[in-house]
Amino acid sequence: MKSFVIACVVAVVVALGAAFVLDGFNKSAETAYSSPTGVRV
Repeated sequence: MKSFVIACVVAVVVALGAAFVLDGFNKSAETAYSSPTGVRV
């Protein structure tokens, strides 16, 4: 039972860490599509 609780805590920590990291990569549509280096298709 102890290992199950530890696994749940680790899963929550990994999920929060991933959400924090991915939030840093998030761009608004206006910013993402007005880049001078990209090509509009």
